[in-house]
Amino acid sequence: MKHVTQEERLDYLVEEFKTDSGEYRNIETPKDTEGKRRVLRSLMNIRMPRNISSDVLRVQDEYLKGRSEEKGIVTLSDIPEIRKGLSIWQGDITRLLVDAIVNAANSQMLGCFVPMHTCIDNCIHTYAGVQLRAECSRQMNQLRIRYGRDYEQPTAVPMLTDGYNLPAKKVIHIVGPIVQYKLTPALENDLADCYRNTLDMCKETGLKSVAFCCISTGVFRFPNRRAAEIAVETVTSWMSEHPEEMERVIFNVFKEEDRAIYEDLLS
Repeated sequence: MKHVTQEERLDYLVEEFKTDSGEYRNIETPKDTEGKRRVLRSLMNIRMPRNISSDVLRVQDEYLKGRSEEKGIVTLSDIPEIRKGLSIWQGDITRLLVDAIVNAANSQMLGCFVPMHTCIDNCIHTYAGVQLRAECSRQMNQLRIRYGRDYEQPTAVPMLTDGYNLPAKKVIHIVGPIVQYKLTPALENDLADCYRNTLDMCKETGLKSVAFCCISTGVFRFPNRRAAEIAVETVTSWMSEHPEEMERVIFNVFKEEDRAIYEDLLS
């Protein structure tokens, strides 16, 4: 049986997703690998949740698992503990082999539709594969049957999905508070609830390791240091109340600024 290379999978997927898109079926495919990856990711980003052939899904899954291996999978044993059960790790959250990673989602819960956007929502959906958006859509449709067609996911209410092609087993999607004008005690409580409710969900579903992103910082405009203080306070308090429930909680940071803040708080 002929060995299929990653480049061949990429070529196949670009053409299949172009055809699937309808609107972009005739765009020119770049010749270079990086250009093809950008096109594929963009087409995945804009794709609405709907059925796709099992053959395309199979190749997508093989390709994305190969991409995970190329990027390098990071296990718990690769990440030192700063305090008992607590770690800081700087890098791409989609590389982490943990029970669950936390996605900073929006209230529509369908991921980011902006092609190649650098937000964590986009990255997680890209490397999980199109099945993730489809599952989020199914869960939201069920909630709309219950609560009405205008239902949006409330702040600090977590949603659990499979991780699909991510190294992580599960993804916990949560909507963080948005700072519109100034920081208020209510917004601070909402952010604390994001961490507390996520850990409660881990406890209820038997997940023993979780990586939190920096919820509500960035475009949601929560001040980075205050967000980190709330994260550390809430997580350490929860773990002291539930000492045997979690093996590891990782504060996943991307920026040097956030790494320095968390190191200061946990030193």
